[in-house]
Amino acid sequence: MTSLVQPRSTLTVVVLTVNEERNLPACLDSLTGWGCPIFVVDSGSTDRTAAIARHRGAQVVEHAFETHATQWKWALAHLPLDADWVLALDADQRLTPELRSAIDRLLAHPGQATGAFLCRRQVFRGKWIRFGGYYPKYLLKLFRRAAVSVDEADLVDHHFSVAGPVTKLSGDLIEDNQNEAAIAVWTAKHNRYAVLQARQDLLQQGARIGASALLGPPDRRMQYLKQLWGHLPPYVRPCLYVFYRYVLRLGFLDGKQGFVFHVLQAFWYRLLVDINLDELRQSQASDPAAASEPAKPSDVRST
Repeated sequence: MTSLVQPRSTLTVVVLTVNEERNLPACLDSLTGWGCPIFVVDSGSTDRTAAIARHRGAQVVEHAFETHATQWKWALAHLPLDADWVLALDADQRLTPELRSAIDRLLAHPGQATGAFLCRRQVFRGKWIRFGGYYPKYLLKLFRRAAVSVDEADLVDHHFSVAGPVTKLSGDLIEDNQNEAAIAVWTAKHNRYAVLQARQDLLQQGARIGASALLGPPDRRMQYLKQLWGHLPPYVRPCLYVFYRYVLRLGFLDGKQGFVFHVLQAFWYRLLVDINLDELRQSQASDPAAASEPAKPSDVRST
């Protein structure tokens, strides 16, 4: 593939890792030939993650993990990012050739854009989850370094935002976590995430995002919909979730893995969030400081 620009002075790629030897090769291979600096920010991997990164030409930087949001904030503030643009990836994500070409075109003629939304293609146990409202889903992963900020209040994942115009790019960002091929790994990780999501929901109760967000970029629309979700009755929400995703949004068209994916999301993860939220509210009634304890690194690190 012939790039339209020389990304070496235009783009830097940053990848977060911990024990990602199954995922990292495909991620880095999708960047081969681009010529841009690649930083792998690792938080104590005990497998071959660091060796794989160095073998493929990436620079490995160690930094202790607290949350995804704080790790990204540290990376953007402390890495020697000389390029104007940053592509922020997780180790289980890889670029299609179409997306690479779209990024090249944007970098060649960025105009006033300060960020770009990439279309995520979610793969679950080898199956592309095309239905249920999971595709297309746009994530802000490419941005001007000087314009980006990170929401540190996010305990579960991370959320980038930029000051200025944004655009959407064609082509897909494939997310396929090989570490979750065993369903026990998926359920264990989401059990940890449910605790953090419940804590975050409790801390953010009362926050308000105006309906005008529906006219904004994809991430703002998603934040508004999550706010509406928070006002639905607990324990009813998992039933509504699976009905919306699996029935109304045609999740059943993804076959067996679609059924497993949506049912687990509803009656494992979402139900656990509601149960943990109940427990936190009971604890808060007797000890108001209980729900505001900081997240522990062991709670949020995942493979």
